Amino acid sequence: MAFVRRGVWAAAAAVCVVAQGAAAAPPPASAFGRVPAVVDAEISPNGQRIAILGGTSEQRIISIATIDQPGLPLLQLGDVETTDLLWAGNEHVIATVAFWELVDVNRAFRVERHIAVNTRAEAVSRFLEEKVRSSFLVSQPILQVTRESPPRVAVVDLVKPQDRVVMSAIWSVDPTTGRSRLAERGSISTWGWEVDSSGQARVRLDHDRAGIYVRAKGESAWRPLVSAGTEVPAYYGYSEPKDAVYLRRGGKLELRRLSNGSSETIHEGDDEVALIWDRHRNEAVALETGLERPQLRWLDVELGVVHRTLSQALKGGHVSLMGWSEDRTRFVARTSSPSSPPAWYLFDRTRKEISPLGDEYPELAGAAMGATRWITYKARDGLEIPAYVTLPPGAPAKGGKLPLVVLPHGGPRARDVYEFDFIAQFIATRGYAVLQPQFRGSSGFGDKFANAGKGEWGGKMQTDLQDGVAALAAAGDVDPKRVCIVGASFGGYAALAGATLFPDAYRCAASIAGVSDLGQLILEEGRLYGRDSGAAQALREELAAADRAKVLAMSPARQAAAARIPILLIHGDKDTVVLLSQSKRMAEALRAAGKEVEFIVLENENHYLTKTATRTQTLETLERFLAKNLPVN
Repeated sequence: MAFVRRGVWAAAAAVCVVAQGAAAAPPPASAFGRVPAVVDAEISPNGQRIAILGGTSEQRIISIATIDQPGLPLLQLGDVETTDLLWAGNEHVIATVAFWELVDVNRAFRVERHIAVNTRAEAVSRFLEEKVRSSFLVSQPILQVTRESPPRVAVVDLVKPQDRVVMSAIWSVDPTTGRSRLAERGSISTWGWEVDSSGQARVRLDHDRAGIYVRAKGESAWRPLVSAGTEVPAYYGYSEPKDAVYLRRGGKLELRRLSNGSSETIHEGDDEVALIWDRHRNEAVALETGLERPQLRWLDVELGVVHRTLSQALKGGHVSLMGWSEDRTRFVARTSSPSSPPAWYLFDRTRKEISPLGDEYPELAGAAMGATRWITYKARDGLEIPAYVTLPPGAPAKGGKLPLVVLPHGGPRARDVYEFDFIAQFIATRGYAVLQPQFRGSSGFGDKFANAGKGEWGGKMQTDLQDGVAALAAAGDVDPKRVCIVGASFGGYAALAGATLFPDAYRCAASIAGVSDLGQLILEEGRLYGRDSGAAQALREELAAADRAKVLAMSPARQAAAARIPILLIHGDKDTVVLLSQSKRMAEALRAAGKEVEFIVLENENHYLTKTATRTQTLETLERFLAKNLPVN
């Protein structure tokens, strides 16, 4: 297909992407470790401008291109973690930035806030900066951009009445000045909201027995969605055109109208379901299901045709529609697959033209990647476990008896997806097979599968990983005597659990920002967010209210004396999700027991590895560790 004229797009690509020729194989760690060159690309509602967030981690840049016009205004943000963009009307882009804030010697938080940028790429305001109450929130969720002129932004913050009780509230913000006015006040238990395009609240989510409160168009009072004593369904979102809510209960996803309570079934089944939304119309446009890769059922036929057209044109990866103009003539799309680094495109439906906006990993262009396949295997209790397996470039598809790295995901209520994984591909290009098991407790495979992981952090969730190794070994694909385990966050806990609770299972273990002491984790969650916070309650549910003896038995730091393999610990000193103290505790316990351990502290890095230098340092350290303890040859 043809491309739009080069002027604007060549300039935009120059900001976010450095053109590269084919790289030598394997590419260096820095090519995988670089922070993506394109983080987000958003099209304005009128379809005339594209805002791109990119650059390097040391110099984040927002560029705003006007289609078919010269010039490319740039805003250099510097060394600031910036996560995404959102247009507020056609004249302002809202950028969400994150930073580390030390409250006292024992408490630090990763805080997200918003700045408004005009079309000349000038920062013009900070949201809710004048509100002292904002210090109580680690994030300020944006609910909606209103359709009034000029538009305002509905943002969640707090309100502190005279009785000194802090409550969730909706504030209407002027993006030009950042000034706000109170739009809606919640109850003491309110934790979430939904609003319509005028900024009026239609749904309120509370931590109480009712759970969901609604207010149909034309109503002024809140009322519970379900009657007392009825199970509260899972809430999936508010449809403004239908003035209805999407709910799920008992494997059934339904659309229930607020005015009369009538409902229609949208989907049935125990599989995981996600909704894709049109932010201009406040309506769900597709259902996303699927195990190995996303499967889309388009509720909006027009968008389904566009997606099918782009999927046929952009072969080799899954196509996601990331946004579109209000008149649906221009679309931003992103493609990715386990063996294809993500790339961004602009599709002009009127002209029937596709234009590249940039690659996330430009230095990997032309490099050979590992081939990834989907498998399932039986755990020792008969539960079917799905997994991704990635083999090194050029390796035989079967019977290679390769050295293996087990790479469990974080969460644990999460899953690996049909996406490019820079750590998995980096390891594969170094000559290792990579196994990414979706162990029990993972999300995306139904509630029964997810709940099977409760209380099994140190038990069946770990043997699920080992059963995957056994399945690959039985097929002759890997050498069961040459296996290491590497993971981040909960995956880091799994690596440490493998080394201490199952000391004969692996040759080496590497934990990146991993948990080592569950008792300490419970105390830290309570101190940071409160003993009755959602985070603390979720942790207690995951551990199935384990008693002290079981918590100690499942804590790798408490079982360090059992380790018999080399262990690598990597942790950022600005991590506010899993505190650095977790890896310090493990290192101290291993050293006290006379065990082999290497401990690397990443300076000025958080839980998510958001800096190129420390990402690359992590990969280079991991490569040396594996080469020493699990040599390929």
